[in-house]
Amino acid sequence: MPLKDPSYLTNGYLDTVIDCIPTMSGIRLKDVPPFIRKIYPGDDYMAEFFCLQLERAKKASAIMFNTFDELEHDVLESLASMYPPCYAIGPLHLLEKNLVDKSLASIKSNLWIEEPECLKWLDSKPPSSVIYVNFGSIAVMTPQQLVEFCWGLAKSNYPFLWIIRPDLVIGDSAMIPPEFVTETSDRGMLVGWCPQEEVLNHTSIGGFLTHSGWNSTIESVSSGVPMICWPFFADQQTNCWWSCNKWGVAMEIDNNVKRDEVAKLVVELMEGGKGKEIRKNVIELKNKALEACASPFGSSIDNLEKVVELMHTFSK
Repeated sequence: MPLKDPSYLTNGYLDTVIDCIPTMSGIRLKDVPPFIRKIYPGDDYMAEFFCLQLERAKKASAIMFNTFDELEHDVLESLASMYPPCYAIGPLHLLEKNLVDKSLASIKSNLWIEEPECLKWLDSKPPSSVIYVNFGSIAVMTPQQLVEFCWGLAKSNYPFLWIIRPDLVIGDSAMIPPEFVTETSDRGMLVGWCPQEEVLNHTSIGGFLTHSGWNSTIESVSSGVPMICWPFFADQQTNCWWSCNKWGVAMEIDNNVKRDEVAKLVVELMEGGKGKEIRKNVIELKNKALEACASPFGSSIDNLEKVVELMHTFSK
C-alpha cells in the first residue's frame, strides 16, 4: 500500500494474501475495508479518521465491542495485548432483553420506517422456506445489479421477502421489472423496511441475503440464520470474510452479480449439502450467543458488569 495505480483494483492484485494480521491468516487485500486500499496516499478522509481513532483508543480506560467472547475470542485477546482492556458485551440486542428498563422501548435506531405487515405474510409460509433479502440502510447498487438479483431470486423458485429502499439504486429510484413482479407475485413480497430482528427470528426464514454490515451479521448469527454475503463497503468485506472462512456460516456472491449465481447460491443455501453444514454451524453459534447474554453467568453479562464497576471507580 498504497496501490500503484487504479489498474491494481482490477488486475488480480487484490487477491494477494496478507500474512501479517494476527488471527486472520488467509485474508486477502480485497477483504479489508476499501478505504485502506488507497491509490493516492494522504488523500482519503476515512483512512486518516481510522488512524486517528486507533491512536485515541490507546488512551481509553476500556473498549467495548458488540460481539461475544465465544465468537471472537482470539481477536479480542490479540487486541487486548495492544490496547486497554477489551470487553465483549454483545450481541447488544440479546443483552437488552435481559435489562429491565421499560424506558428503552422508546429508543429506536432505524433510518427507515418499519412495515410490520410483512410478519403476517411470513406467518403463511412453511418453516425455513423463505429467503430474506436486505442490503441495509446505506448500501446501493446499479440498475443492472438490481435486475440480476431480481431474476436470480425468480430462478431459485424460493419464496422471498425483499427489503427495497427507495434509494437502493444509484442515481435512480429502485425500478423493479414488471415481468419479475408478475412472475413472483405468488411467492415474493417487496417492502420498504421491516423489523429485522423479528424477521430473522421468524420460523419461516431459511436464509439471509445480506450486505454483511455488522448489525445484520451479528443479528443473523444470533438468530441462527445462514447467509449469502454481498458486501458493499466499509467493514462489510471483512465481515463477509469472517462469516465465510472462519465461522462457516455464509457463502459469498461475486460483486459482479449474475442471476445464475444468485439462483445457484440460494438453492444451495436452502437445500444443498454445504447449506446444511452452514446451518449447523450458525445454530451452534446462536446457542453460544444466547449463553453469553444469559443472566447471571453469561460472558457478556459478566463483561458489562466489569465495565460498570470500572465506571464507578472513575466516578469516585
